[in-house]
Amino acid sequence: MRWSALRLDVDAARPTLPGTLDDAVVRRFDAPEALDTRFHEVRARSALNRVPAGSRMPFRWTVNPYRGCAHACVYCFARPTHTYLGFDAGRDFDREIVVKVNVPELVRAELARPSWAREHVALGTNTDPYQWVEGRYRLTRDVLAALGASRTPCSVLTKSPLVLRDLDLLAPMAADGRFSANLSVPTLDERAWRATEPRTPNPRARLEAIAALNAAGVPCGILVAPLMPGINDDPRQVEAILDAATAAGAVSVGGIALYLRGETRGVFLDWLRTARPDLVDRYEELYARSAHVPEVEQRRVAGLLHRPGGPPPSRFDEAARAARAERARPAGPPAQIALF
Repeated sequence: MRWSALRLDVDAARPTLPGTLDDAVVRRFDAPEALDTRFHEVRARSALNRVPAGSRMPFRWTVNPYRGCAHACVYCFARPTHTYLGFDAGRDFDREIVVKVNVPELVRAELARPSWAREHVALGTNTDPYQWVEGRYRLTRDVLAALGASRTPCSVLTKSPLVLRDLDLLAPMAADGRFSANLSVPTLDERAWRATEPRTPNPRARLEAIAALNAAGVPCGILVAPLMPGINDDPRQVEAILDAATAAGAVSVGGIALYLRGETRGVFLDWLRTARPDLVDRYEELYARSAHVPEVEQRRVAGLLHRPGGPPPSRFDEAARAARAERARPAGPPAQIALF
């Protein structure tokens, strides 16, 4: 990679991370958005990840150029995955970002295998492929270029308008029915936005990106996720997002109630005790028995998202419904599913 145009420091430490070919080079960028953040450059062993067979997700393969996410969303379901790397799920998830610098070359090699059947590949299912550092490394762009060249159908889930940078790649793929996007907009309320996802782009800018993508012929939906009781689930709040989604031409709307598994539960509840102590008892009751809210609450949340004449449910939403039905079955192994 060319670093001459970037102001940075290189740490002397070279930690070894699981699943990599060699030691990590740790970099810091002299930029306001990256203060106190370390970027661990690693060479990954593989790029395409197979989704567990029991999952109800509408895709079977994923690519994650980055591990950890600078967006710092307090509710992020992916926080527990950082512990696999020897980091903690709290501040480390936001400030110790793993950059798989060889992902594009791995993707090109794996897509060239005779066994590759051009199944759908999803980006953004773990951490955001368009988080701030993508502007420096451009790994997501190179991955999308490889997918397009191999005529592999794919999709992106993101919170960032940076996706518009790659319209020149996405529009031709979408014209052949091989690409779609979803942008996550959990709330338009400024207080809730700044409190729960403090380093994400403005939700209004995300809505503008949805409109721009659809205007360019790239089908883009909106995910109102997660919906957090007492924080962003007021019907009037959700109605405002639905109005904005319709105005932006969103092709679908999906969403799900907050899912608190593993270390994410502790991170979120710690934040709640400081930011919204009035809600602590309610959350401890809602999540007393499961990482999911009770079924009645799930049905209430689902009812907020759809209205006659509005955008249809997203594929993520349908997958969530299928997962709930699977959990309700009296017998058989539970489906493995990872959402948002």
